[in-house]
Parts: sequence; structure tokens; C-alpha cells
Amino acid sequence: MQFRQQALAKLQSPEELDLPVRFARPQGWLVLSVTVAVMAAASVWAVTGSVASTVSAPAVLTHGEGSYILQSPAAGQVTAVLAEEGERLPAGSPVLKVRTAEGDTVVRTVAAGRITALAATIGQIISTGANVAAVEKVADADDPLYATVYVPAENAASIPSGAAVDLTVQTVPSQEYGVLRGHVKSVDRAAQSAQAIAAFLGDSQLGEQFTEDGRPVAVLVRLDRSSATKSGYRWSSADGPPFALTSMTMATGSIRLADQRPVDWLLP
Repeated sequence: MQFRQQALAKLQSPEELDLPVRFARPQGWLVLSVTVAVMAAASVWAVTGSVASTVSAPAVLTHGEGSYILQSPAAGQVTAVLAEEGERLPAGSPVLKVRTAEGDTVVRTVAAGRITALAATIGQIISTGANVAAVEKVADADDPLYATVYVPAENAASIPSGAAVDLTVQTVPSQEYGVLRGHVKSVDRAAQSAQAIAAFLGDSQLGEQFTEDGRPVAVLVRLDRSSATKSGYRWSSADGPPFALTSMTMATGSIRLADQRPVDWLLP
């Protein structure tokens, strides 16, 4: 009965056609306008903007040609060690003397370089092909250092030539002296095995360490030179460390990848 009376009252009342109708409050129009503006700006940025990203990976400071492992050509007893660690030798220089059943054999360097490790001692019995020394291929003390960064293989394609690289050197406090600057010289597109890394660095342990999570790709980084620093290379700080860098120093490299447009993330 109540609803019937309300319906009759509605029919009897004249239509209020001359009254304004409010579809939305001013606050609602403001929110809508801001939302549309933000979406438009985001769309423009997604097409014209760019996002920089980096990849970090272990690195080693070396000379450009790497190292090699010197092996004994004969089995016998080491009777003399003719070289010292850190010594720079020309090709064909004597390193060890080994007494065999046929007489004495001298183990010599294959190429000019610096002895970075000696694995044989006087009196030791070694077999044919035994690793006796690691030799870094550097003939001149002024040969520049490079950094070899071992990045995951899936990131290799996105590393452009000349990309900026920041290197946190293990022996240099980064809080005090900053990071070492460099640029990508080349990217080896083939994944590196533990054996290949060990052959280049002259260290089998590093070969195993760098391949624990799969075969990486070697990225050769040219270090930026500077005459204003003690090390001879450019750092994020003005002076860098007050000492020279040495090869076979461990570091962590942060490589800037090619910039991407945000819209590319949405495309298949």
C-alpha cells in the first residue's frame, strides 16, 4: 500500500525538465583529466624513452694475450729451478732442469712472458705432460693491462662494442678510490669451457670457478688510460689508488647493456 501511494504521487507530480542535471562533480573531472594526462605521458615515454641496464660478472686483469701453462716434455726428477716467479723471460728461456733415464732435459718457455706461478720444486718427481709453470704472455713491462669479464652467455648478444664498464678491483678499496673505468673492446660470441679459461689464464681453479653456473662468454675490456693517476688508468675518483695494478688481479665488472625502449618489453 505504501509503494502504491508513492507511485501515484510520482505520476501526479510534473516533470522537472527545467532543472540542471549534474553528471559528475568537479573533483571527478579533475581526477579524470590527471589520469588521461599521465597515461598519455607514459605512452610517449614508452615509445621515445630508453632504459639503461647493466650486467655484473667476475673479471680478471690480464695482458691482452693471456697466459699459457708450461708442461714438462719428459718424466723425471727436477734437479734445478732456473727461473723465479715474477721474472720476465724471452721465448726459449730455461725454467727447469729434469733428470731422466736418457739424461738431463731442460724445460723452456714456449713464448716470451712473465712467470706467474711455479708448480715444481727441486727433488720433485714429475711425469710427462705435468704442469710445471704458468707464463703470462707479456714481453714488455709497459704493455697495457686489459680486463676479461666472464658474463653469462644469455647476456652476450646485448653487449654493444664500446660499452662503458666499471670495474671494482679486489685489491683496491672502492669506498676510498672508486672503480676502474673501461670500455668493451670485443665480445667472444662462443661460450668458454673451463679448459679454455684455464688455458687463457693459466689457472685451472679459475676455469672451474667461472663455469660453476654454466659456460660464460669472455668480454675483453680496454682500460681507460690516464697520465694523472699513479696506476696509469682512469678511476671514478680523481687520483685512484697510490700504487700500480698487477695482472691476474681479480675484479667484478659492471657492463652497461644496450638501451631499450619500454615498449619493447611488451612486444613479442
